[in-house]
Amino acid sequence: MSAFGASTTNANPNRSAEVASPPSDSVSSLCFSSKANHLVATSWDNQVRCWEVMKQGTTITTVPKASISHEQPVLCSAWKDDGTTVFSGGCDKQVKMWPLLSGGQPVTVAMHDAPVKDLAWIPEMSLLVTGSWDKTLRYWDLRQQNPTWVQQLPERCYALTVKHPLMVVGTADRNLVIFNLQNPQTEFKRVVSPLKYQTRCLAAFPDQQGFLVGSIEGRVGVHHLDEAQASKNFTFKCHRDGNDIYSVNSLNFHPVHQTFATAGSDGAFNFWDKDSKQRLKAMLRCSQPITSSAFNHDGSIYAYSVCYDWSKGAENHNPSTAKTNIYLHQPQDAEVKGKPRVGTSNRK
Repeated sequence: MSAFGASTTNANPNRSAEVASPPSDSVSSLCFSSKANHLVATSWDNQVRCWEVMKQGTTITTVPKASISHEQPVLCSAWKDDGTTVFSGGCDKQVKMWPLLSGGQPVTVAMHDAPVKDLAWIPEMSLLVTGSWDKTLRYWDLRQQNPTWVQQLPERCYALTVKHPLMVVGTADRNLVIFNLQNPQTEFKRVVSPLKYQTRCLAAFPDQQGFLVGSIEGRVGVHHLDEAQASKNFTFKCHRDGNDIYSVNSLNFHPVHQTFATAGSDGAFNFWDKDSKQRLKAMLRCSQPITSSAFNHDGSIYAYSVCYDWSKGAENHNPSTAKTNIYLHQPQDAEVKGKPRVGTSNRK
């Protein structure tokens, strides 16, 4: 993408719908309810916010519904599968459970000895799993005060992904720890990331047979669990611009077509088909990094946050231009529907 193109100064070159009343600081996570178009964002401004997203034809509008505060920046969030409740964790070393739909007050349901970096609700087990920089993974039954199990990790947790019975945890030092949740108290397998640099994000395959891993070095790895499928493993470059290499910050599988989206610090999001190994659509680059993203329950809306990610330090933070925005893109079928590979077309 040319550095002289309009996209480098345009915060919204893809003309996506804009979420009303966005956070006042950078967004750390986005997640949609699986039951309704309720979007939650966590932010470095210590807030967890929820919007109702309404679609009428091709028009999307958003209404801010509610918000809660943590004592320090919030890093991660997840909805309960029934769509009533949101979990959020962060730098105050705790996870809050917010019964948002009933209007209830948040309560602390999990604690760590360091910031909570990622979490997931596992409906098949009725357990919450939390990963922290204290180098532990903890399982929580919400009726009990203490964790039901504390799993030591080789290093600090950077990301985790669950598609029962598969769970993958990415830690510092490029460890990827794989769990079979039918036996959650022991590691199923530990592998070194196929990428040479720090793990930033993970996404379990919808069929639970493998996972995607994204790194700070503009690259994604496609990894199958079964050794017999190892020949299908590959890595590919993305979110690069000539010699400039950007972090891959978010990976999301489309809930219907099982293709996936990548979003990066170059300000772009792309849609890919891992089975035919091709990019389906490259979107125009926003003027700031995309820090997080999420599909809604039926894949008709893709939410993404555009804000400064601090990758170039405080000296490159300009408060006058560093506005935080959350945008809602409506993917067209051609962008997200897998297609067989034709001939030997080039893939960047």
